[in-house]
Amino acid sequence: MTMKLADDCFFHDKDRMPHDEALAILKSRVRPVVDVESIDMHAAQGRYLAEPVRAPRDIPAHDNAAVDGYAFNHSAYNRQAGARLKVVGEAAAGHPYLTALSSDDSVRIFTGAVMPDGFDTVAMQEDILLEEQNGQAWVVIPPGLKQGANRRLAGEDSKLGAVLVEAGARLRPQDVASAAACGLNRLRCYAQLKVAIVSTGDEILRAGDRFVPGKVYDANAPMLEGLIEVAGAMPVDLGVLPDRADRVREALADAARDYDVLVVSGGASQGAEDHVARTIDAIGKRHLWQIAIKPGRPMSFGQIDDCVVLGLPGNPVAVFVCFLIYVRPVLARLAGGTWPEPVRYPIAAAFAQTKKQGRREFWRAKLTRKDGRLAVEKFARDGSGLISSLREADGLIEVAEEVTDVREGELVDFIPFTEFGLEPRR
Repeated sequence: MTMKLADDCFFHDKDRMPHDEALAILKSRVRPVVDVESIDMHAAQGRYLAEPVRAPRDIPAHDNAAVDGYAFNHSAYNRQAGARLKVVGEAAAGHPYLTALSSDDSVRIFTGAVMPDGFDTVAMQEDILLEEQNGQAWVVIPPGLKQGANRRLAGEDSKLGAVLVEAGARLRPQDVASAAACGLNRLRCYAQLKVAIVSTGDEILRAGDRFVPGKVYDANAPMLEGLIEVAGAMPVDLGVLPDRADRVREALADAARDYDVLVVSGGASQGAEDHVARTIDAIGKRHLWQIAIKPGRPMSFGQIDDCVVLGLPGNPVAVFVCFLIYVRPVLARLAGGTWPEPVRYPIAAAFAQTKKQGRREFWRAKLTRKDGRLAVEKFARDGSGLISSLREADGLIEVAEEVTDVREGELVDFIPFTEFGLEPRR
């Protein structure tokens, strides 16, 4: 069943919300808004799991051989002197040896084959000596083998009933492999979140349009489309809205009826031609407007009925950073996933920089080496329109509100773009 938004999902009563408080509100109030469906396991990668995957039996289900060799009962073996045992049969993967055995017997066994009943140890093929006497094969096993050597135990990977993949996980290839190992062919997953993208402004041209002096091409929409796909949602580009209040109102109302989330770039401030914020105030609710961060201060969260509306600045760098830090985890949660928390790596700064107190800042940075050690270098230019800095960066340096300066050699919190599911720079 779809879970709808509360009317005050993002409500707060501050003009400029500190970063941590904004995240805390989002974490506590955002819930899944999509239905659950059963899908073929082969189409499950990248989807958010709605029900946990539990082991229906021990995995592996039987003790089995970890190597090619000879299986035997360790009680018939002298660890100091070794043993000479009769070879009475063969066991291969999928073809167990089922005949009753005595403690003085051994069985030729191949990797993955079920261990014969009563046998607990395997001597590796390359360590043994084979002999033949009166048409009977014998194996000479050297000394030194511990009981249980080269044997995989039943349940060694997972025990009956164990949770293999938690609900809310975004399924990776290795998670799908765990489900397949259980024999599952369908998984209960959340439906893909439908996210509409809207760009705003009379100055915006789309790719392929004839260039006009004074206008700019829209870099935000294709960037957002890629970021939304990486986040596991389904993006739809609705085009560019002009700076006309009636057109903006009509388009946002239509999008809110058809999509789970609406991501708007531009029109987030309170200028005379910034109609997005006023439109959301008129036909919906706008909350968390103005966050004490750089870049991206005028970002907003709101809703039109049950459609979440995420208002982003117009500058590409601010759009990119705000998406990674705020929009991506919100989309994951709305889509049924757990809140993704990026790992911050303490790395030495290969630069010195001052900043204003009282706001959280995210600096574009790339990894380098200094005195033979890994370090991080901040881009010298901070412009929010410098797409080149995004292309050349390896990640973001997160600088807390109370910090006023960073000294060379000091450890800073570095978040590589790979933490957000993005490919590394090559």
